[in-house]
Amino acid sequence: MPVETLTYETPQFLLKLIGNDFNCLRLIGEALGVSVASREGWVRIEGDEAGIAAAREVFAQLERVRRQGGEMSPGIVRLVVESVQRETGDAPAEAIMQLKLLGSGKRPPVLAKTRSQIAYVQAMRECEVVFGVGPAGTGKTYLAMAQGLHALKEKLVQRLVLTRPAVEAGEALGFLPGDLKEKIFPYLRPLYDALYDMLEPEEAERLIERGSIEIAPLAYMRGRTLKNAFIILDEAQNTTTEQMLMFLTRLGDGARCVVTGDPSQVDLRRHVQSGLKEAVELLQDVEGVRFVSFVTKDIVRLPVVQRIIEAYQTGRTRKSVPQRLKEAEEEGKDSCSPSDM
Repeated sequence: MPVETLTYETPQFLLKLIGNDFNCLRLIGEALGVSVASREGWVRIEGDEAGIAAAREVFAQLERVRRQGGEMSPGIVRLVVESVQRETGDAPAEAIMQLKLLGSGKRPPVLAKTRSQIAYVQAMRECEVVFGVGPAGTGKTYLAMAQGLHALKEKLVQRLVLTRPAVEAGEALGFLPGDLKEKIFPYLRPLYDALYDMLEPEEAERLIERGSIEIAPLAYMRGRTLKNAFIILDEAQNTTTEQMLMFLTRLGDGARCVVTGDPSQVDLRRHVQSGLKEAVELLQDVEGVRFVSFVTKDIVRLPVVQRIIEAYQTGRTRKSVPQRLKEAEEEGKDSCSPSDM
């Protein structure tokens, strides 16, 4: 059986090439039908000629990304493998690096790691309004933040505005300690976390103090017109229909916005329709608006997160029709007032 060996300058370079995860060698081998083994600074590929050629191309594309400064990860390895398997003649390394965001001497560039993420970044560069819809852990907010900071640094916009609805996820806002600012902060914390992950703390604080970056609850957007700004509405599944319309009509000249949300994690009260759900239904054919859907295979957190979400989806789809009808009947009774009876 044919065998080919690829040799790299150091074992450390090879390890970084596969995202510091030797499981990626098994992933490549299983996907392409070859045996892949590694030791020191070399990779040994055994299989038929077509499989070896495909594996060779995968490692060549990974090497291009790595040598251009990309930080490798299992997600990028999977993306390159899928691209080579499709045999479309595209160059995944070029597609990944052309859409890289940020990056400096201290922080590596932010890279799209799945096909949906590539489509998402392209949409944010081409359209005024982009909806990123899908499960948690797919990079919706993180990539939107990276694109917003990229636009700010490139002076494509003057401000980056980050907002979220302050909706309780099972806990009452009024019972949290502190003043109003301290009560609201926990709802905005994920936005701060993403910001400080991409920028040095001193730079982030400087941009916030100058007003170049604003982080505020959605209620603070009412009555404003946001010009020359990149606006991100996170956790949009927890907006009401009125809040979503209010937000989308804040956009002024030179503004762009990204709306992110997971329809499976709505924390609104029963009988209150999600503004994200209505927007998905009404805005599909509106010029300048683009929707990018994410699925469980786009999850870039720990692999166990993907398995957990898939288990929940499977369990919920198994719910019997009689049970769903019973719940719908009970909801109908709850909505009736005494005067209606």
